[in-house]
Amino acid sequence: MGEGLPLAGKRIIITRARDGASVLADALAAEGAEVVSIPTIEIRDPESWEPLDEAIRHLEEYDFLLVTSANGVRKFLERLNACGRGVDDLRGLEIGAIGPGTAGEFADAGVKVDFIPKEYRAEGLLEALGNLDLRGKAFLIPRAKVARDLVPRVLAQRGARVDVIEAYETVLPSIPAAELDRLLSPLPDVVTFTSSSTATNFVALLGERRAKQLLSAAAVASIGPVTSSTLRALGVQVAVEARVSTIRGLVEAIKEYVVRQARLSRAT
Repeated sequence: MGEGLPLAGKRIIITRARDGASVLADALAAEGAEVVSIPTIEIRDPESWEPLDEAIRHLEEYDFLLVTSANGVRKFLERLNACGRGVDDLRGLEIGAIGPGTAGEFADAGVKVDFIPKEYRAEGLLEALGNLDLRGKAFLIPRAKVARDLVPRVLAQRGARVDVIEAYETVLPSIPAAELDRLLSPLPDVVTFTSSSTATNFVALLGERRAKQLLSAAAVASIGPVTSSTLRALGVQVAVEARVSTIRGLVEAIKEYVVRQARLSRAT
């Protein structure tokens, strides 16, 4: 099955949370891959919704809404509705999304995103704001409990008021050892990572020694430079990095890698 497709015969592990895994899994399967899901992230609600609900009740006090993940959009919109407000209440805000996947979550809810950076990471989001005078401007950033502090720090340095509010947290799921053994047999050809959290949690889930052994035997595919940097800091060699930090970009990069390796194999 899948014979003749670019990824036919390739066993590929995806490490995304269950909620977001299907898009990547479907895209890889459509190219002929055998897809194995080992979710290294579980998305949980914060201990209290009150800080986010309080911000939503005072949306009019903000000038910008910045969201850096699809999960952040989903949780924010859930609380928007729970607080008795709707997408029409977002019209007074300049909305920035870190990439097309995040913007797509807004679009599905009928919300127009004002800017998406050319580079789909925190640095790109700051670049998209350009030389705007941000003194006195108020930013609302609903995001994961643990995330990079680059954006809020630089915005504050530029004179903005920044409210970073927990919209969800990512935790390490519990997967029984026997289940992990089953999922990892036979060994994969490619292991994909779509965030720094998936990388660090994969190592935590398997244990450093086993994770490094497995990842040294497979091609490690990263969605972008931030994730690649985390992998290298963990002592893992990155074989594939998406040129465009999207699911489609990652799939295309894996296809190119597999085709290139097949050519090299035939030539030797």
